Amino acid sequence: MRESIESAEIDSASASADVGKTRKRPRPGERRLQILQVLAEMLQNPKGERVTTAALAAKIDVSEAALYRHFASKAQMFEGLISFIEQTVFGLINQINQKEESGLAQARGILQMLLFFAEKNPGMTRVLLGDALLQEDDRLQERITQVLDRVEASLKQALRIAQTQGGVWSKLGQEEVSIRAAMLMSFVLGRWHRFARSGFKKLPTDASDVSLRLLLSE
Repeated sequence: MRESIESAEIDSASASADVGKTRKRPRPGERRLQILQVLAEMLQNPKGERVTTAALAAKIDVSEAALYRHFASKAQMFEGLISFIEQTVFGLINQINQKEESGLAQARGILQMLLFFAEKNPGMTRVLLGDALLQEDDRLQERITQVLDRVEASLKQALRIAQTQGGVWSKLGQEEVSIRAAMLMSFVLGRWHRFARSGFKKLPTDASDVSLRLLLSE
C-alpha cells in the first residue's frame, strides 16, 4: 500500500533540482508538468501562504507570460492538480476494490490510502481541504467537493458490500450505512486538518490502525 502511494507522489524534490539549471527547450508537456510539480511544492509551505503566479514563475525561473503559454489561468493550474489527485486516488481505489473481496477490507484499504496519500503529498492535502483554493475561482472549491463526494460514495459502496457478507453489518439499514460512510469521511478530513494545522508535523497515519479498527468494528 505504501509503495503505491509513494509512486503516486509528485516528485517535488526533482522539480526543485531542475530549477536554476541551464536546460534545452522542454519537450512538449514537460514544462506543463514542471509547473504543476513546483506549484505542489510551494503549497507545502507550513505557513499556508497564498501562491502567486509571480512567485511560481520566479521559482521555475521563467516569466509569468511563459506560465500562461501552458495554462490559460491560475485556476487552470489548480484544475491540473485536482485532476492529478482525482486520477490517482480513484486509480488506487479501483486497485483496492479489485484486490479485496471483503467490503470491510475495501473500506479499510481506502481509508488507509487516503491517509497515506495526504502524508506523502502535503501540498495536495491543502488542495483537498480547500485551504489552497481560498481567494481562487469558486468553481475550484466546487470541483474538489465533487471529488470528496465521490470518495465518500466509494466508502458507502464498500459498506454496502459488507452488508451482504453477514455479521453485524448485515443488520444495518441503508440510512445507517450512509451515516457511517459520512462518519468515516469526517475522520479522514479531521486527520488531514490536523496535519495541515500542525505545519505537517502530526502525521495522518499516527495510530491509524487502532482508529480504523474502532471505526470499522462490528
